[in-house]
Amino acid sequence: MPKVDTIQDRAKTVISTNPYLTQQKLKLEFERGRLTLRGVVNSFFQKQMAQEAVRHIDGVEEIENQLVVDWT
Repeated sequence: MPKVDTIQDRAKTVISTNPYLTQQKLKLEFERGRLTLRGVVNSFFQKQMAQEAVRHIDGVEEIENQLVVDWT
């Protein structure tokens, strides 16, 4: 199983380099195969893009998307 900090770092890189998410400040937590996404995004599209961006990272077995959409 890959190291926790490596998976979390990889997820942060994937999120930060995604053109739809570069301005978002998201918090990522990884524990026992579960990657949790937290923070605020501007649209449901961005919420889904964040989840899709991390879906294929080795070691991520489950994604818990707790992102909040705030378009105000």
